[in-house]
Amino acid sequence: FTDELSLSVSGVKLRGTFLGAVLDFTNQVVGGNGVSVTGDDFIIQDLTVRNTPGDGVRVTNATNVTFQNLTVSWDGEPNITNGGYGIYPVGCTNVLVENSEAYGASDAGIYVGQSNNVIVRNNKAHGNVAGIEIENTVGADVYENHTYDNAGGILVFDLPNLPQKNGQIAKVHHNLIENNNRDNFAPDGNIVATVPKGTGILLLAANNTEIHDNPIENSKNRLSRQKILKNSHL
Repeated sequence: FTDELSLSVSGVKLRGTFLGAVLDFTNQVVGGNGVSVTGDDFIIQDLTVRNTPGDGVRVTNATNVTFQNLTVSWDGEPNITNGGYGIYPVGCTNVLVENSEAYGASDAGIYVGQSNNVIVRNNKAHGNVAGIEIENTVGADVYENHTYDNAGGILVFDLPNLPQKNGQIAKVHHNLIENNNRDNFAPDGNIVATVPKGTGILLLAANNTEIHDNPIENSKNRLSRQKILKNSHL
């Protein structure tokens, strides 16, 4: 594709065959992202999205969003010129990300931001700066994922100056987090550029967070905890 693919209507299912399909954006010259969606009741499944100049699949301000059996990747060794996010729902309600894979993002492979009622399960995130990032989100259940070979495995943030504040009530459990020792290749100025390589889990200012039963293996920093506010517990 040479243009961004944009969907603004509701009730769309975008899927490949049972053998999968590849949407290749190597030659894209128009638009900032690969697939950009603003419609409700959106499902994307059984696809690979490759080499987008910006985010791989971005869904904004939508209700009922499902990512299944989706791969978002950039060819070659991960580097700063890759798009920021692989799978990227932001400002959404009722989000499911499952059985998917993200590789090579210069920010987060799987990112959920400013959203409500989220499940992230049974995914692989590797070769990114951050494997999985939950930011300013209320009610996220993150489990049975495998994050490896990132700079940081799983990040749970609550940041100021965003439309939705007071991210809280995240559950991060039964994930395998290993070998997250990749050099941080995020562009300067990004919040994740400050994440030290070797970070297993980083919790920043998100209240009422539960983290349990996550093996963290072969990482430089066993567990990172920065500026944890009251009412958060591990």
